[in-house]
Amino acid sequence: MRVDLFDFDLPEELIALRPARPRDSARLLHVRADGVFEDRIVRDAPSLFRSGDVLVFNDTRVLPAALKAVRPSRDGQSPDVSVSLNLIERIDGDTWRALAKPGKRLREGDRLSFEASLDAKIVGKGEDGVVTLCFDRAGAALDEAISLIGTAPLPPYIAAKRETDALDKDDYQTIYAEKEGSVAAPTAGLHFTQDLFAALDAAGVERAHVTLHVGAGTFSPIKVDDTAAHVMHSERREISPQVAEAINRAKAEGRRVIAIGTTALRTLESSADETGRVSPGAGATDIFITPGYRFRVVDGLWTNFHLPKSTLFMLVSALAGLGRMKAVYAHAIANQYRFYSYGDASLLWRAE
Repeated sequence: MRVDLFDFDLPEELIALRPARPRDSARLLHVRADGVFEDRIVRDAPSLFRSGDVLVFNDTRVLPAALKAVRPSRDGQSPDVSVSLNLIERIDGDTWRALAKPGKRLREGDRLSFEASLDAKIVGKGEDGVVTLCFDRAGAALDEAISLIGTAPLPPYIAAKRETDALDKDDYQTIYAEKEGSVAAPTAGLHFTQDLFAALDAAGVERAHVTLHVGAGTFSPIKVDDTAAHVMHSERREISPQVAEAINRAKAEGRRVIAIGTTALRTLESSADETGRVSPGAGATDIFITPGYRFRVVDGLWTNFHLPKSTLFMLVSALAGLGRMKAVYAHAIANQYRFYSYGDASLLWRAE
């Protein structure tokens, strides 16, 4: 499909720079299965689900992957260079790929100095500011240093508008985050609170956790004109035997499975066979969902509002229909919903 079919105009002022407080006071656009739009708030969620529904959350934990470093002068005469880095993929115990700014001021062989006496050498350089860093420590010692000096890796459309601060440490993490490994948050889950979980439990709604470690590719723009030419980034995912069994049992009993976020959806759909049966296990997924995809597992999706021409807007269009999603986003824009990672939520149902 043509990528420009997924374009729309978004006013800059609708990009949320801070989350709603409390989290469950964010707005929720419920798009009913019959296409009717309902303007709600997140804490209304228990009334929108049925007893026996299964909500599937991504329990990945975001690394403090944004780092500051200095590239010392190469000749002792020119000034040192300040460098901002976002870790994007661990290669092994002491080696990471990262996005670096200003990438043009760096070259293979350069050394970078961080706080906490941490140092790294640039052992590779790719396109678009990507560098490969070999640190002077590995494993748990490196993790501890990164945890000490790193900050929340806010997405570019927020980081370009304000500095990361102490509030982001908690704001950019779900309250149920457990398995560390993401360099971006599964943001649909940021709306949930313990009070909301208690209300969902009381309504008989079940909860299950899968894991997908979100990579920086989630923010990568599509640079081709046709979706068929786009190469999707790969991410690590895992489903336990207990969760796979719970989902398969729900589907066999005719109960609904709702993904909380596109990462949970991609985990489920990439773990299912043609009959919709989910298999447990760990591995990589590069599933790219566009209109025409036949959903095997997921009946509904709770998700934020996404960027124009993004793989995520393509995914929601596959689930609910491109025409309907264009109408949904037009409604959201006209009614001043807040967009992107710290923004408001939508609840969508699969179009038949």
